[in-house]
Amino acid sequence: MAAHIEIRETTRREKLGIILALGVPAMIENLLQTIVGFADTLFVSRIGLTEVTAVGVSNAILNVYLALFLAIGVGTSAMIAKRVGAGKLEEARQIARQSTWLSVIAGLLFGVVTFFFAEPLLAWMGAEPEVLQAGSLYFRIVAVPSVFISLMTVFGSILRSAGDTNTPMKVGIWMNLLHLILDSVLIFGLLAVPGFGLAGAAVATVLVRMVGNVALFRSIQKSPLAFPLFRKEKGGYLVPLLQLSGPAAAERLIMRLGQVLYMGLIVRIGTEVYAAHTIAGNIEIFSYMPGYGLAVAATTLVGQYLGANRPKDAYQYGIYTAAAAAVFMGVAGVLLFIIAPVAASWFTGEQEVIGNVTTALRIDAFAQPLLGIGLVLTGALQGAGDTKSPMYSTAIGMWLVRVVGVYVLGIQLELGIAGIWLSIAVDQALRAGFLFWRFRRRLRMG
Repeated sequence: MAAHIEIRETTRREKLGIILALGVPAMIENLLQTIVGFADTLFVSRIGLTEVTAVGVSNAILNVYLALFLAIGVGTSAMIAKRVGAGKLEEARQIARQSTWLSVIAGLLFGVVTFFFAEPLLAWMGAEPEVLQAGSLYFRIVAVPSVFISLMTVFGSILRSAGDTNTPMKVGIWMNLLHLILDSVLIFGLLAVPGFGLAGAAVATVLVRMVGNVALFRSIQKSPLAFPLFRKEKGGYLVPLLQLSGPAAAERLIMRLGQVLYMGLIVRIGTEVYAAHTIAGNIEIFSYMPGYGLAVAATTLVGQYLGANRPKDAYQYGIYTAAAAAVFMGVAGVLLFIIAPVAASWFTGEQEVIGNVTTALRIDAFAQPLLGIGLVLTGALQGAGDTKSPMYSTAIGMWLVRVVGVYVLGIQLELGIAGIWLSIAVDQALRAGFLFWRFRRRLRMG
C-alpha cells in the first residue's frame, strides 16, 4: 500500500484483500521471530542449563524494556497513520523524526541502567550465584546497546503505519537467517576459530540488531516518509506522542506485573501444574501469530481512514479485521485441540504433565477466536488514538479476572490446571466484549 490512501469506495472483498495484504506479512514476520527464538534457545541449551537460565532471566528483564519501546511504537503508529490518511506527509515525517529521537533517548537510558545495575536486576529476578555470573555478562552485552532494540521497534512502526508491512518482513527474514549463522559460528566456533559460548550468543544478537537497524532506516529513507535526522522542527509532537505512548506502556507493565503475581499463585498449586502451564504457554504462543499480524493491519487501516475523515470505513476495517482474526484463530484453536497431546509429548515424557498440558490447550482452543478479536480491537483502538481502553481491559482482566480466578478456581476449588485456563478463557471473553463496546462507541460517536 502506498503512503497515502487512494480515496475510493471499496467492496467488502476488496477490504478483506487489503487487510490480508497488510496482515499476512506481519504474521510471517512474527512467526519467524518466534521460530528463531526457539532455535536460539536450542543453541544455548547445548552449552549448559546454567546458560539457558541466564538467557531466560535476562530476557525477562529485556521484555520489560521492550514493552516500553513497543509503547513508543504504538504512539508512533497511531499518529503517523492518521497523517498519512489525511495526506499530511510532512507532519508524518516530523513525527517519524521525533519518535526516532525519543527512542534513542529511551534506549540510551536503559543502556545506562543496565551497565550500572545488571547484577542487582538479575538478583532481583531470583538468579542464583552461578546464573548471576553468566547472566550479567550476557545481559550487559545485549542490553547496554538497548538503543538498537528501541530504534528497530520504532523504525518498524514507521514503515507499518504507512502501510508497508512487506519491508519489515523481508528485513526480518534476512535478520533471522543471519542470526542463526552468527549464533552457530560465535557460540561454537568455525574450523580453527574458537567459539565464545554465551558471550558469542549475545554478540550475535547485537550484530543482527545493528544490521536490522541499518536496513530498516535505509528503507524509510527510500519511502515517502524519508526524513533527515538532524533538522530544526516546525512543530512539537513529543507531548502528544508521550500521551499516546504512556497508557500503552502502562498496559504492558500492568500485564508483566500481573503475570508475575498469578504465576506465583500457580507455583503454589504444584510443580507439575506449573511445568504444564509453562509448556502449554510455549505451545500456545504460535497461535497468537494471526492475531498479532492482523492487529498491525487494524492499527494502520483504522488510523489512516480516520485521518482521511472516513470513520465509517475505519469502523468497517476494524470489524472486518477482528472477524478475520476470529476465523484464523478459530482454525488455530481446532489445531490446538487436535495436536495437544502430541505437542505436549515433545516437551516431556511424564504422563501427568502431558495430561495437564492437554487439558490446558483444549480449554484454550475454545478461547482462540475471542483472543484474536481482543488483539485486533486493541490495535484498532490504538489506531484511533485510544490507548487507555486497552490499558483498562488489561488491568481488569489480569488483576481481577486472572489473579482472582486462579486463586478461586485453581487453589480454593482445587481445579488445578483447568481452573487456571478457565480463568484465562473468561478473561479473553470479557476483554473482547469490552474492547468491542469501546471501539463501537468511539467510532460511532466520533
